[in-house]
Amino acid sequence: MPSRDEIFDDANGDLAIGELDNAIAKYRQCVELDPAFFDGWHALGMALMKVGRFNEAIEAGKKAVELKPNDQIGWTSLSLFYNRAGDIKEAEAAGAKAKIISWGGKVAKD
Repeated sequence: MPSRDEIFDDANGDLAIGELDNAIAKYRQCVELDPAFFDGWHALGMALMKVGRFNEAIEAGKKAVELKPNDQIGWTSLSLFYNRAGDIKEAEAAGAKAKIISWGGKVAKD
């Protein structure tokens, strides 16, 4: 059976050639194998956003920032997902957290 990282690499390849449904299925497989896999949750959210499944993208984004609460990319992406879903208030809140981190601050204790 392929490893989480092999599946993730395959998913990234699918994403690169526009095979978004295949990529989403593989990213889901990655996070099922390893629920603490930040990169898997983040990539899953991005792929879901690209196919217009914004609520699912938000859920994946929330998992990512739960795993790494002081990760600027995670909050920036979550803000984008909320924005695409039309939830401007939540988009601004997530964006503010990304900004705090970009300034060297933290939104959660390590």
